[in-house]
Amino acid sequence: MTKTIERISLGSMSPGTERFLGVHRYGQKGSRPKAYVQASLHSDEIPGMLAAHHLLRQLDAADARGEIKGEIVVVPVANPIGLGQIVNGSHSGRYELRGGGNFNRQWPDLCEGLLDAVRPKLGPDEAANVKAVRAALAAKINQMKPDTELALLKVELARLAYDADMVLDLHCDDEALMHVYMQPVHWPDFQDLAAELGAVASLLCADSKACSFDETFSLPWTKLIEAIGDKFPIPAACFATTVEFRGQADVFDEMASADAAGLYRFLQRHGALAGDPGQAPALLCAGTDLEATDIARATKAGIIAYKAALGATVKKGDLIGELVDPLADDPAKARTEIRAGTDGLVLSRCLNKLVAPGDGIAMIVGTSKLAHRKPGALLGD
Repeated sequence: MTKTIERISLGSMSPGTERFLGVHRYGQKGSRPKAYVQASLHSDEIPGMLAAHHLLRQLDAADARGEIKGEIVVVPVANPIGLGQIVNGSHSGRYELRGGGNFNRQWPDLCEGLLDAVRPKLGPDEAANVKAVRAALAAKINQMKPDTELALLKVELARLAYDADMVLDLHCDDEALMHVYMQPVHWPDFQDLAAELGAVASLLCADSKACSFDETFSLPWTKLIEAIGDKFPIPAACFATTVEFRGQADVFDEMASADAAGLYRFLQRHGALAGDPGQAPALLCAGTDLEATDIARATKAGIIAYKAALGATVKKGDLIGELVDPLADDPAKARTEIRAGTDGLVLSRCLNKLVAPGDGIAMIVGTSKLAHRKPGALLGD
């Protein structure tokens, strides 16, 4: 058996308290490929944690059989800070209550200074170049001086993930169908992840400008490739993805076990585990540019009454919901229509049915880029 379990302290933000990360490691450190899996960085998104629980059980069995080929690191609870943010009985796990903002935004920029750090060390050997880049990333992370619990969380998770060949960040949406995010450079080589999980949308984006967790580890490679050109052989050596395990209410053993089995087969197919995963299931979706995905927004405050179901195919201008003003003097005039801004699939909807102006109420996945969808606002907050 190769498994070890590590406990990483996040220090204390108030006397008498301490949070920690539980890290499950399989295989020999430094073995390739390395896969890093974490769950519920938005800690009120529970489906990923349950899927990670089932994945750990499957990996334990594989370890007992001697079938760990690479290095696999699993953090089943990636955000113990948010996990404890219960306010008057309601879990608030998307934003840090001390003012740190969205837990999946503003991650450390590992691209800054990378080119200057590695340029003198690059040569004709691709493997040596990859090693040099990973060493530079490690040095940058080791120089960071976190001074808060949240900053330390980000540094410690980055330290676990920076040198992985595959980074899988497990999330979920409000009400949604299964979907994934990844960089265009990794499609179609890693499209089998979408196939194994039954994703109905694969959203591709080179750089959302949101500084999200997955992009923290994929962007250094793609930006370096862009800067270096064909002078030196450098691959996009980190496949990083955000997996959206449907909606917040989709927390069921049977569903999570099947999701974990899909992740397991993906890891087999990409060399981290022994065994034959078989042929990948039929892909349910093509890769779609994230700029072709529209967010329908509330134009005023009210109760959202949906008129389009999850998974519905709509045309631009179709009615997808109505905003109901419960204080309207005339109930016959209390409704404001919300219509689709593009042709496409209704992928997700807002869980909170009492909305404010500007709130996103539905995501519609289209095929044509939309002029108003630009990097910097593709993911929202």
